[in-house]
Amino acid sequence: MKRHPRRRETVILKLATDDPERELAFELAFLRSLTTQERFALMFRKPRELAESLARHGHRKPAEVVKRS
Repeated sequence: MKRHPRRRETVILKLATDDPERELAFELAFLRSLTTQERFALMFRKPRELAESLARHGHRKPAEVVKRS
């Protein structure tokens, strides 16, 4: 029997003030809700999204250091 992927609603944590403990608890609860396959997909997708975002906003790879002779 083929398993259907779970449908996820986008949930955003909104706090009136900074609360690192609640933010961490929220993140851990989200990660616990993912399957192993979803975690790996997220692990491979997020760095790519971050690199694309940085390039789009002008933060490209630094120039290579050229050794002078």
